[in-house]
Amino acid sequence: MNTLIEGDTIAAISTPMGSGGIGIIRVSGPEAFATAKKLFRASLHTNEVESSLIFDALPSHSLRHGYVVSHKTGETLDECLFGKMAAPRTYTCEDVVEINCHGGTAVMKSILQELFSLGVRPAKPGEFTKRAFLNGRIDLAEAEGVMDTINAETEQSHKAAAVQLDGRFSKELKDMRTKLTEAIGEIEVALAYPEYEMDVPAFEHTKESLTEIIEKLEALSKSYGRGRLLRDGLKVVIAGKPNAGKSSLLNRLTGYERAIVTDIPGTTRDIIEEFTEIDGYPVIFTDTAGLRESEDKIEMIGVDKAKKKIADADLVFFVADPFEKEPQQPETKDCIVVINKTDKASPEKISDCKKFFDGWEILEISAANGNGVDALIDKIKEKFDSGKSGNDMLLTNARHKDLIDKSREALQRGIDACEAGMPLDCITYDMWESAGFLGEIVGESVTEEVIDSIFERFCLGK
Repeated sequence: MNTLIEGDTIAAISTPMGSGGIGIIRVSGPEAFATAKKLFRASLHTNEVESSLIFDALPSHSLRHGYVVSHKTGETLDECLFGKMAAPRTYTCEDVVEINCHGGTAVMKSILQELFSLGVRPAKPGEFTKRAFLNGRIDLAEAEGVMDTINAETEQSHKAAAVQLDGRFSKELKDMRTKLTEAIGEIEVALAYPEYEMDVPAFEHTKESLTEIIEKLEALSKSYGRGRLLRDGLKVVIAGKPNAGKSSLLNRLTGYERAIVTDIPGTTRDIIEEFTEIDGYPVIFTDTAGLRESEDKIEMIGVDKAKKKIADADLVFFVADPFEKEPQQPETKDCIVVINKTDKASPEKISDCKKFFDGWEILEISAANGNGVDALIDKIKEKFDSGKSGNDMLLTNARHKDLIDKSREALQRGIDACEAGMPLDCITYDMWESAGFLGEIVGESVTEEVIDSIFERFCLGK
């Protein structure tokens, strides 16, 4: 483990703000114990000196019932459990105190203010996890996994984040870096001692190792499509002409009356988004304004928004009305045409509608009674399963994807240079560059600006 990095003592509320049964205030740093002692009372009848001795005698990684008392007024602020954890076996590798108090906003703020008045500094977003990284407890990829775990809203999202959090992803990258440095070492020996110049079989072995790493990096890169969906959610846009039944379909898919449904065309004028979970997968449904020309400026703003959402979607359901006198075809083939109102339309009308949309993938449904909607859900599942492999290692982070691709491209340049007859020292440069990109992911070769930008996105208290 790295040498601990000394810093201020910090504090923040680590549970969501608002009324709740329990709230947790985390304090971390060299003065965590000394500060907590000034607020701790073992009982309502125990004075400060006695309470301080009791706190000192409290074993590490244990809880003690007590009271938080204002060091200025002596007023009892709350009845709490004090958790005492000594460095380095803590989340931050520093001394940590966690005050488990009642979850009311007022009581938590009053305890925080007492801590701040004693010289403790408010923690910045993600600062506890940043200290865990700087003190060597976790690497940068694992730290980002912490945030993904916090933000995971479905079972599958959580599984993808867990691989990053538990270190499997980092181990894979570190193993690749080790193989690269070993291969670089072999080449540099050959360069330093020409009499022992690397023979053809040895170089072929190095080339084989590099090719194996490239294949692993390619597999990781390809997994990003599915990983991104699990992290951010599949964006499913429901589009079509006014009164085709888009809002009714949104309500059917989400399971409740999310959107207003009327017989009046153009009811939906703005974007309606709803997050839901389908078999553990995160899905964001978007109901859009009906696609048509209009003199109504407000409606046309809605149409423009709809077109932008369609362009940014992972999956588009273009809802078609078989009763429409002037039907409209989608502007792109990259969508599924959903013929609605099949509970009312005759077979002839449905057939005519299918002919009009010849060339598109077509599904028939009734948003009114739910017939055929399961087929739409199956299409959503297919999107998630399309990038599925036997390996549960998924890229979920755009930063990681970019660096993985750069690492792979650097290695490929090295192999291409070698096959073109370039000197060995040209190859080692590409290999060092590739290893450097992998190091940026886990934090072994990364700038302070990158570190700051990552942790600024964390929630306060983590």
